Amino acid sequence: MVDAQQDVKKMRPVYRNIGLAQLVKYRLPWAGKVSILHRISGAALFLLLPFILYLFDQSLASELSYQKFQAFTGNILVKIICLGLIWSFLHHFCAGIRYLLLDLEIGVEKSEANRSAIIVLLLGLALTAVVGLKLFGFY
Repeated sequence: MVDAQQDVKKMRPVYRNIGLAQLVKYRLPWAGKVSILHRISGAALFLLLPFILYLFDQSLASELSYQKFQAFTGNILVKIICLGLIWSFLHHFCAGIRYLLLDLEIGVEKSEANRSAIIVLLLGLALTAVVGLKLFGFY
């Protein structure tokens, strides 16, 4: 009976707490990276919601407030913050669609999940680049 208990203990997986120093070296799969970025982008969108609503209000209130809005958003720091918000929204949207497909059991195999995670990362960055070029006046 003692041997059976020892065999069970040997077969159990070992879960280790990962410290901040070990986190840099930890190899997270692409799906894990997308999951963490999905949470970060959702938190950023939630926390910056008052800023987003302020910008929306300033753009619609009156002609004078729209001119103030244009002057405020002309600042390079505000444009960089807006670019971060644009990435947050686009990544959160693309990853959300991925999770809806996973809930429907589409793409749940390891290789398919890995491929869809990479596609979400690249698509979010590509869409952000397109909108960012428009934001900074390149077209």
